[in-house]
Amino acid sequence: MTAAPALMIENVNIFDGTGAPLRTGWALIADSGKIRWVGPTSEAPSFENGRRVDGTDRTLLPGLIDSHVHLTADASPDFIGMLTTDSIQRATLRAARGAAQLLKAGITTVRDCGSANNIAIEVSRAIDDGLVAGPRVLAAGRVITMTGGHCWFIGHESDGPDGVRAAVRAELKAGAHFIKVMATGGVLTPGGAADHVALTESELRVIVEEAHNAGKKVACHAIGNAGIKNALRAGVDAIEHGIHLDDEALELAVSNGTFLVPTLIALEAELDAGRKGLLPDWVYRKAMAGAEAHHASFVAAVKSGMKIGAGTDSGTPFNPHGNVVNELESMVRLGLDARDALVAATKSAAENLAIDDSVGTLEVGKVADLVLVNGDPTQDVGALRDIAVVARAGAVLHEGAPHGWMVSLAEGGPN
Repeated sequence: MTAAPALMIENVNIFDGTGAPLRTGWALIADSGKIRWVGPTSEAPSFENGRRVDGTDRTLLPGLIDSHVHLTADASPDFIGMLTTDSIQRATLRAARGAAQLLKAGITTVRDCGSANNIAIEVSRAIDDGLVAGPRVLAAGRVITMTGGHCWFIGHESDGPDGVRAAVRAELKAGAHFIKVMATGGVLTPGGAADHVALTESELRVIVEEAHNAGKKVACHAIGNAGIKNALRAGVDAIEHGIHLDDEALELAVSNGTFLVPTLIALEAELDAGRKGLLPDWVYRKAMAGAEAHHASFVAAVKSGMKIGAGTDSGTPFNPHGNVVNELESMVRLGLDARDALVAATKSAAENLAIDDSVGTLEVGKVADLVLVNGDPTQDVGALRDIAVVARAGAVLHEGAPHGWMVSLAEGGPN
């Protein structure tokens, strides 16, 4: 990406991503894509050649991070149908549109947790090259799943230690930024319970070994308790969903430093749609089976000290891209402090993605991924819906009302 011109946001309230209280009346200066100065506006250095933005009555935050998305899906009811019948070209266009939606919502980094045909990997490269606008994308490529396992339709189906080892190496060769693996069944794949054990602990150990040997992290879809504990004993870096966590699992997770990406709103959206008769009955029944446990597990995880990263599972049915504010509101409803919820979408999420050396907090020397909102999200995370400016690497890519063809499509163009 071309280096952005200098930018100064002044007279603003700053939430730096660490969980510290707001700094009021401060300023931030970005130049050549990096944060060059942060401090009280009254002490700001001379700023003449660049753009000034008034932050009065606004809050400046690090660009938000969604740790679990599926760019090639667009929240349509028939998740499997879309992903199995779309051509590569059509799926790529969906992914580009999803990227625009995410950026408009103040999300400057996402982790794509599975797509077919290397599409998310290629979209990531296209965004980095400036061909399309979008957030930074860390993409897994195809998920590693057992033969016929959850999300086989976007998966690298493999079995046994040798099979999963070859699968991981193939995804890394294709350019995967991390490895996504399925330890259990899932709600959106027909056949079998969502909590049944899929890949074994020994298979998961091989996957983790291969990924870690290459310096890559492993995110693990895990719903049932037995599958979660298999994944934790194998050393995965993040548990996605984590619907059935017990004390033993939480002790393992805290000891290992494992993250939980709960994706609360994905199941909530499926339950709401199922009540209205908008999803197949088998999906609704699977969703209902985990609903109560999901909330209880999140509450228990927070109390245990397990690390939390915000993720939405966006692209799944009735769960559109850009809804990280809904996820944070669900966290707050379940007892998490608003500032801690914001940390889950900034500093902690960056740590989960192993990019906290460059993004996630507003610190001098870090990349100037910024979101400026009207109001105070530390008091009401819903303020994140009223966005004034979004900048990635110091370049202002979205302001106020939607504009530009990519964002217009995101507002409801043809499917």
